Amino acid sequence: MSAPDATAPSPAFLERFRARAGDGGVMPFDRFMDLALYDPALGYYRRDRVRVGRAPGTDFHTASSVGPVFGELVCAAAGALIARRRARPADFAFVEIGAEPGSGVLAGVAHPFAAAREIRIGEPLDLSGPCVVFSNELFDAQPCRRLVFRGGAWRELGVALRTGRLVETEMAATQSGADGDGLPVLPVPWHENYRLDLPLAAAGLARRIAAQPWSGLFLAFDYGKTWPELLEDTPAGTARAYYRHRQHNDLLARPGEQDLTCHVCWDWLSGALRSARFAPPVVERQEAFFIHHAADWLAAQASGEPTATSPRKLALMQLLHPGNLGQKFQALHAWRESS
Repeated sequence: MSAPDATAPSPAFLERFRARAGDGGVMPFDRFMDLALYDPALGYYRRDRVRVGRAPGTDFHTASSVGPVFGELVCAAAGALIARRRARPADFAFVEIGAEPGSGVLAGVAHPFAAAREIRIGEPLDLSGPCVVFSNELFDAQPCRRLVFRGGAWRELGVALRTGRLVETEMAATQSGADGDGLPVLPVPWHENYRLDLPLAAAGLARRIAAQPWSGLFLAFDYGKTWPELLEDTPAGTARAYYRHRQHNDLLARPGEQDLTCHVCWDWLSGALRSARFAPPVVERQEAFFIHHAADWLAAQASGEPTATSPRKLALMQLLHPGNLGQKFQALHAWRESS
C-alpha cells in the first residue's frame, strides 16, 4: 500500500471547497487563496499556531524575527519622518495591521508614541486621528488573481476538484474578482504562456485602510514590483508557497497548512494612497529606507556596540545587508495631513 499523500487537502478542506465552488467544482485562484488563508475555521492565518520564526514547525521568518532591533529601527525612522512634518511622535498612535500573535513589531520595545496597538487578521479596521499605520508583510498575503496568455487571449487560472484532488484549470477571465476589483487593461497580443499574478486584493486593502478617518504616516514593509516589472520580468508569475522554511511552487498543496504569497504592485498601492489625499508615496529598499531615515540611531548603535559579532549587530546585518533582508524587502511610506 502506498503512503498517504502528505500534500493532499484535508477532508474538511475538501468539504469547504465543494460548498464554495458549487456544482461545477471550480473556483478562480483568488477565491481558493482566500479560502486557504482566511477561512475562519480552516484558513492558514486563522489557525491557532505559531507560523513565524525559526522554531520547529514554523514556515517562514520576517524582519520581526530578528528581535527588538527591527522595532527600534522602525521607531527611529517613523519618528524622523514625523519630525520632518513638524510634528511629535507623542501625538500619534502606532497601529500595526496584521501582526502575528506575540510578535508585533513593538513587542518589548520602548516607543515614543502616545499609544500602540495591533489589529489582527479578521478584526475590523478602526483607525482615527493622528496615526502611524504600520504593516510588515501584510499585503503580499492577500489573495491574487492568476492569468495566463494563451492562444491570443488572457485566460484566468482556477482550481478544480477532480476525483478528490485539487488541480489547476483554465477558465474565461471575468472582469470582477473575489474582492470586487476589476482587471486592469492588459496588453494583447502578449508573450505566449506568460503568467501574470495580479495582487488586486492588496490594492483593495490599501484603499480600505486609506478610507478610514486618520491622518499621519503610512508605512508598509513588503516585497513587490512595479506594474511594468510584473508585465515584463516575471513570466512564471510571482505567487509561491512556503512550508517549513522551504519556498516552492505547488500552490495547491496542503491548503490551510502552508503560506501563499504574491508580490505586491507598488504602483497600485501608491495609487490607492494618492487617491485618498496622501502626498506622493515613496518606495525604497529596506536597507536604504533605514539608512535614509534612521541614520542617527544607526550611528549610535555603531559607537555603542564595539563588538562586530554582538547579537544586536548581527541582527542589524540581517536587516540591512543586501544579501539578507535589506534588498529583498522594500518600504513604502506616505503622509496625509489632517483634513
